[in-house]
Amino acid sequence: MLNKRQSPRRKMVLPVKVSIDSVTHLAHTIDITDVGARLGALRTQIQPGTIISLQRGSKKAKFRVEWIRELTSNELQAGIESVEPQNNFWGVDLSDRGLEAKKEMQAVLTLLSSRSKSVM
Repeated sequence: MLNKRQSPRRKMVLPVKVSIDSVTHLAHTIDITDVGARLGALRTQIQPGTIISLQRGSKKAKFRVEWIRELTSNELQAGIESVEPQNNFWGVDLSDRGLEAKKEMQAVLTLLSSRSKSVM
């Protein structure tokens, strides 16, 4: 199976406001990329191809619904993709460099923690 994803996903739950036809709904991300996301806790019917507006803090952007998954009769997940170029819409560093720095910091903390236990 070919992977159509152009950007790596990061699991991250962030609150968002979703506007569909001038009605605002609260939802959250499940995972994000620099060009889209998977949304959860959607409690309104939408169709693939629908253009929605997302608000994260003071930032707003338009997204296209790419797919829908019905979890229950009143809860959906949706895959969305940005229809306009974004500059850090999520407010999170999604670069591999940021992930590598986090891994390196965790390794240093683990090393320091194990050293402090062996000194005691």
